[in-house]
This record gives sequence, structure tokens and C-alpha cells, in this order.
Amino acid sequence: MGAGTPSPAVRDGLQSAVKRVRVLLLSSLTLLAIAVAPLARADEFASLLSDLANGGFADKEKAVIALGRLGDERAVAVLTALKDGRLIKTPDGRILVSDAVRLTDPISSTAVSGITADEAERIRVNNRLRGAIEGAIGELTLFSSDPAARLAAAQDALRHPSADQPALLEKAIAAEQDAAIRAAMQQSLLASRLVAGSKAEKLAAVRALGDKTDPQIKNLLDQFRAAPDTDGELRQAADAALASIQNRLRLVRLAASLFEGVSLGSVLLLAAIGLAITFGVMGVINMAHGEMIMLGAYAAYVCQQLFRAFLPPGWIDGYLLLAVPVAFMFTAAVGILLERSVIRFLYGRPLETLLATWGVSLILQQAVRSIFGSPNREVANPAWMTGGFDPVGGFTITWNRLTIIVFCLIVLGVLALILNRTSFGLHMRAVTQNRAMASVMGIRSARIDALTFGLGSGIAGMAGVALSQIGNVSPNLGTIYIVDSFLVVVFGGVGNLMGTLVGALSLGIVNKFLEPVAGAILGKIVVLVAIILFIQRRPRGLFALKGRTAEAEA
Repeated sequence: MGAGTPSPAVRDGLQSAVKRVRVLLLSSLTLLAIAVAPLARADEFASLLSDLANGGFADKEKAVIALGRLGDERAVAVLTALKDGRLIKTPDGRILVSDAVRLTDPISSTAVSGITADEAERIRVNNRLRGAIEGAIGELTLFSSDPAARLAAAQDALRHPSADQPALLEKAIAAEQDAAIRAAMQQSLLASRLVAGSKAEKLAAVRALGDKTDPQIKNLLDQFRAAPDTDGELRQAADAALASIQNRLRLVRLAASLFEGVSLGSVLLLAAIGLAITFGVMGVINMAHGEMIMLGAYAAYVCQQLFRAFLPPGWIDGYLLLAVPVAFMFTAAVGILLERSVIRFLYGRPLETLLATWGVSLILQQAVRSIFGSPNREVANPAWMTGGFDPVGGFTITWNRLTIIVFCLIVLGVLALILNRTSFGLHMRAVTQNRAMASVMGIRSARIDALTFGLGSGIAGMAGVALSQIGNVSPNLGTIYIVDSFLVVVFGGVGNLMGTLVGALSLGIVNKFLEPVAGAILGKIVVLVAIILFIQRRPRGLFALKGRTAEAEA
């Protein structure tokens, strides 16, 4: 080894020292960048605030867009205040955020004293600037830790697509773990490529958006097609996508109308089941049936108020589970009392029964007004019945409506079991088919009448609980459904559960399909005329009862 050649150990030591120096320099530069970046961002943040206060609307829009790209969480409060008219400029040039109790410096996030909002000038915005603000806020919240905020940001990006969004959305999609939020972001990315993509990207975006059913996407494609810079090939692709969306939206509207019809039919079924029982078994035209529905709704209201007054707040969602049996027992007791005190003396005199029960309905309405007052009472949905879900875009199934449909089917199933699998049901059917023969066989028809009337009234009370979940509770609640209930019973067949089910669902679906064409009032008139004509051909309804009495009356 020559005298001028370092030994291997020396070379290794020199190389190790060089590496340590390199790592130290890189670390120092990184720390310096980290230390300097907030200062640079703070200077940029302050500069953009100044542009919001001192420039014209065009300068303000540029500043808003820049704040959205800055990624500084303080910008959310500033932009929100600007949109709400709470961003002000003081006489000494400071930009402050005003709220109900104090002024805040958005740069340092500290309260400012010694000045009031009245002494400052409000920074004004126009409609175009509001749109830019919403888009910037959406960009800032795409990476929020709150899933609801990220979803709202993705939806805002869809409403306000811009040329600056694709890179930001791609980054957000890569980091997103929630499938629903990722899908919303992907839709927004496609929409932004309509604005800023190459021709190939625009063409791919148009074709992909043609598979959606969101009306907002249809509006975006309409605007894209009408743009002057859209060439023939892109316009042709947009036409095909719009035609596909129109077909899908038509199917969605059909499904929505069908669901709304089934929902209305389930409400009518709950309201009419009890009437079908009492009218079918006893032949009583009970005009107070609607008031039994109303009493059930007020029973739900009372249960809710008791839970709020005497139980911990966390228990409030359980009030509905108590309200159903309470409403059933209370209205059943009222029904039995009504049958024993009034109706039992009027059997065989239908006109007098109608007048008497109508008078009872007026008494019950006035009693409720005296106790609860005339204003509507709100019954809140439990948390597990609030909101809904979208099986496809533009079609929302609400949990309260879906729960009522399931509840209605459960009530109908339990009632069918009672009528067909219990001695009470056997006696009720015997009285229905031939009252005189049932009495001769030892069945206490008077007792069956009272219990049957109580059962029908109790089911009406449960219908009132269900109705309280989709609307306000008022003394006139029952009058809204009494006519429709009679139509369901007469159309389906008096006293027949299957007829009541088919009649209620048919009327509900037909009403919902007629309303968009003829309007709500004219639609009801058309249905009424159709039922009158139908009854002329089939006086006993769709499913007529069988038996000697029924056949004798036919």
C-alpha cells in the first residue's frame, strides 16, 4: 500500500462522516422548511385577507379561490363569515370576524376589544362571489376528520365544479375510506373534468355520468351541452347521456310514486282496519272512528311529554314503544264505553247510529281542544326513525314511512291470527256470518259486539300513533282520514281483511299516480267517481263476505 493511499479503515470512517454530515444537513433544511412554511403561509393568509377587504369583486373572488387552496383551517371561519355578512373592516384597516358577542382576529384567533361592529364596514359580496365561497369552503373540508363535512364538501364540489378541483379531488379520493363519500367525490371529479379536462377526459366523464340518476348531474350535462366550446362529438355524447339519465329518472319517479302510494296505502289500511271490523261485524256506521285515530295520536304525544318530564334524556327514543300499547288500550276502552253506553241501543237503526256517532265525534274533538288546546302538537320521530337512505340517486326512502309500512303489515298479520286462531276470533266470525244462529249456539253476541268495537277502536288508536310520526297532531286529525277509510272498506268488501288490504293499497297507489297529472283534489274526485261506478257493478266490494246473513242482505 502506497504512502499517499489511505487505509480501508480510514476510507470507511471518512465515508461514514460524510453520510452523517449529509443527514444532518438534510435534517436542518427540513426543520428550517417546517419552521418557515407556517410563517410564509401566515403571510399569504394575511395578504389574502387584505385582498378580500380592499379589492373589487373580481379580486375578492381570486382571494377566495386562493384561500380555498391554501389549506389553512382558519380560512373556513373567514369564508363562512364573509358569506354570512360577518366579515368586517375596521377604520384602522384590520379584518375581523363579528359574531353575536365579540369580534375576533382571524389571523391570531384572539378576541379584539375596544371597538364595536357598528364602527366597522361590512365586506360585501355578490351572488357570483357566494358561489365561489361555497366552492372554497367545500375544498377546505374535503380532508376534514368529520365524515359529514367531507360528504358535504363533495356535494358542494358537484354543485360548483371548477378547473382547480381535479387534482384536489383525486388526492381526497385516494385518502378516503368511506365508500359512500368516495362515490360522491368520484362524481364531483367527473363533473370537474367536464370543465377542465382534455377532450378524451370530457368524453369519458360524459359517458360515465350518463349512468347516474342525480338531477344535479342532468343539469350539469345540460349546461355542458349548451356551452359554445362543446364540439359535435361531445354534444352527441352528452345527448346520449341525457337520454339515458331521462330514462333512469323516469324509472326513479315511477319507483318513488309506487313507494309513496304504498306508504299512503299503509296509512289508509291502518285507519280502515278497525272500521272494517266494526262495520263488518255489527253493521255500525261509526262516524267517531276518526276521533279514535285522533285520540291515539294524542296518546303518543302524552307519552312523549312524560318521557321528557320524568325520564333521562337518553330514554326519549323509547317513548314510541310505550305509546303503541297505551294508545291501543286507551282507545279500546273508549270504544267499549261508547258501544255500551250509546251504540247498543241503536242496533238496526243505521241513520240514528250515524247521527249519534257524529255527535260523539264532535264531543271528543271539543274535549281534546279543552285539554290540549287547538294548536297543532308536534310528536318527534325517535332517532331510529329519522332520516332515510337513497337506493338510487333522486329517490329517498324515509325510515318513518318504511317503519309505518312494516308496522301496518305486522298489525294486519296479528289481527289475522286473532280472527283465525283464537276462540274470540271464531265467535266474531260466527256473529258476522249469522248473528241469530250464533246467539242460539250460546255465543254472547252483546259481549262480542263490545269487544269487537273495542278491538276496532284500539287499532284506530295505533293508527293515530303511526300518523303522529308523519305529521302534526291536531283535534281535526281524524276527519282527514274518515272518508278515505269508508272508501277503502266499501271498495275492498265490508268486514274482509284481504279486501281492506287490497283496497287501501289500490287507493293509495292510484292517488299518488293521479296527483302529478290531475292534482290532489281532482285526483280524489276521480277516485271517488270510479269507486261509485264500481260499487254499482259490485255492491259488496272486491271481496264479499260469505254467510247466510250476508247473502240475505245482498
